[in-house]
Parts: sequence; C-alpha cells; structure tokens
Amino acid sequence: MEFVEVREGLARILVPKAERIYDAPVFYNPVMALNRDVSVLAVKIIQPGKALDALSATGIRGIRYALETPTGEVWLNDISEEAFKLILRNVELNLGVEGKPVGEKRVAFEGEKRIVANLDDANRLMAENFRYFDFLDLDPFGSPVEFLDTALRSVKRRGVLAVTATDTGVLCGAYRNACLRKYLAEPIRGDLCHEAGLRILIGTVVRYAAKYDLGVDVLLAYYRDHYFRAFLRLKSGAKKADKSLSQLGYLWQDENGRFEYAEGFLPERPKAHGPLWLGPLKDGEFVERLVEAAREHPLAHRKTLPFVELLNEELDVPFLYDTHALARRNGLQARKLSDMIEILEGKGYKATRTHFSPKAIKTDAPIEKVLEALRVLQ
Repeated sequence: MEFVEVREGLARILVPKAERIYDAPVFYNPVMALNRDVSVLAVKIIQPGKALDALSATGIRGIRYALETPTGEVWLNDISEEAFKLILRNVELNLGVEGKPVGEKRVAFEGEKRIVANLDDANRLMAENFRYFDFLDLDPFGSPVEFLDTALRSVKRRGVLAVTATDTGVLCGAYRNACLRKYLAEPIRGDLCHEAGLRILIGTVVRYAAKYDLGVDVLLAYYRDHYFRAFLRLKSGAKKADKSLSQLGYLWQDENGRFEYAEGFLPERPKAHGPLWLGPLKDGEFVERLVEAAREHPLAHRKTLPFVELLNEELDVPFLYDTHALARRNGLQARKLSDMIEILEGKGYKATRTHFSPKAIKTDAPIEKVLEALRVLQ
C-alpha cells in the first residue's frame, strides 16, 4: 500500500494513495477537515477527561484531539486491520513514542497523554466500557443508528455524544422508506428538508436516550456539505428525559410554503413530518466560545471561522423561508436576502441568514409578513 502524508491542524497523517477517496483501503476524506476543525474546537471547550473516536479509519480525528485539546486519554478504534495498523503508524508519527501491546488487539501509548488504539467492532468496544467516556464521537459512513444504544451506555450520564450522519438522502426524504426503517420518522422533501433531517436525527437520539432515563441538551447541531452533525450533552434523570421528549413534535407544510409545527407525542392531523426535535439547535454561550476558539486557532481550515460565525449569528427558531422557493410558489420574484432582512427588522421582527441555505432566512415573522416583504421589493 502506497501512502501520502497530509497535514491537518497540528497533525501529520499518512493516508493511502488512491485516485478516488472511496477506492482507498482506509478511508480519509479531506472535505471533512472543517467538520474535524469544529469537533476539535468543541472538545477544547468541553475538556473531557476520556474521549473515544469509535470509528477512526486513519486516526486523524482522535490524533487531533490528542494534539490540540486538553483531553487526557483518547481511544481510537476501528474494525479494519488495515486501519488499525495505519492508526498505530500515525500515532507514532505524531507522538514520537512507541506503543505497548495490551492483549492481542489493543496498543497503549503512554506519554504526556494516554492514547489507546483498538482493533474491534465499535459496538463491542462500547459495550465493554460502560459509562467510561466523557466524550464519545460517532462519525460513521451512513447512519449512526446501529451504534446509538451502545454509545449511550458507554458515555457517562453527564457526558457529551457527538454524532454525524452522512445518509442525507435518507433524512431528507429521497429514500422515504429507509427513513421510516432507520429513524422511525416521516421525512420531508423540498426547501425544509435539510433542517428537518437534522431535527429528525436529534429526535432519534432523544428517543434512544430516554430509554436510559437520559435527557439531551443540544450544544450545537448543523448541516454542511453531505452530512449532519450534532454535539449533545446528556442529562441524567427520568424528568430530564421527559422534558427532552416533550420537545419532540411534527411539521406540516402546504403548497404555498407556509409551515406549521407542534409539539406532541403523536401528530395532530394527517400529512405530518416527524417526529423531530423542535428545541434549540445551539447553546448560545457554547457557540460564542466556539467562535473565540476558532479565532485563536492558527491552523484551522479557512472556511471554519466564517462558518461558526454564521452559526453564532443565526436566529435559533424552527425552520426557514427559502425566498426563491417562496417567491416561485406565490407568483413573486425573489430579492436579495439583505433587503428582506432589513424590511423585516424594520417591522420589529428578527431575521438572519441561515447556514442551511444561501437562499433562505430565519425569522420570527409570520409568512404573511415575509410575503409582504417580497411584494414591497417587486
């Protein structure tokens, strides 16, 4: 196997040489550098004692946690022997110390920080380490659902679970039956699909967590490129679980673009989409600290700081208005977002851009006022 060295953050990583990333025997996606930047910044703020990167591949994410955050103990796991061997090489390359075997499938690196490389099925590893990790990262190829039960038992009851889903077609309604099977939810297609998909993912974790009397606080959740990402702080107790469940509900949208949503265990009327999370998508203080950390990180991807600044500024209300789709549905012409925002703010409403779409706004104004703003600009 031929390798090339790539640099990301403070890490130097050997990755298999391949014409296409999906042809490589061990997966590395350079597009996810921003995702890993945000994760590193989040872990710097959370400061977990013990962290697990459950699906490590080359080891890039966990190695960056070890190099760029105060985490004292980092576990890197993969089921592939080729990936495990590459993780060992990359840890040695970055830490400059040799590992010591712990059994047949585990190697520990003891330096300023403890790094444990593990060859095993992620579900088995998590099941064997009950309530051990302060921070647990699930970044699978596709859906994270098959790992949620063991992850929620492996992370501490007040720990943080970070979840990625790359099956955006499923969560956004292109494969409705797959969404029903995996997430037990009815997706929506069209201009609300990305936000609804993210909220379906969070709602699924909330339902899984409730079985263990765990509630969920969303530190940050977002959509980017081809994936959804959520950092979820767990809260211990049946009442906390009940409160989180009470923030699940359903979404409706008509042919003119008007949407409505309502909390509830069951939908109030037909053609509902969900269940999905209707609570906040961010903790304001956490995201402000994320922006500060991004400004201080000299090696972050050039798009990382603008992205987290956008997340920080975005109005945190459920769902958005795609101005192009809304104008088309109502026989109007779309206009600049900045003009729309200025008009709505002039009427006393809040309005911002949104990371979900460059053509959409978030606002607390009713649809009638948004349509009025479009008509003013005709």
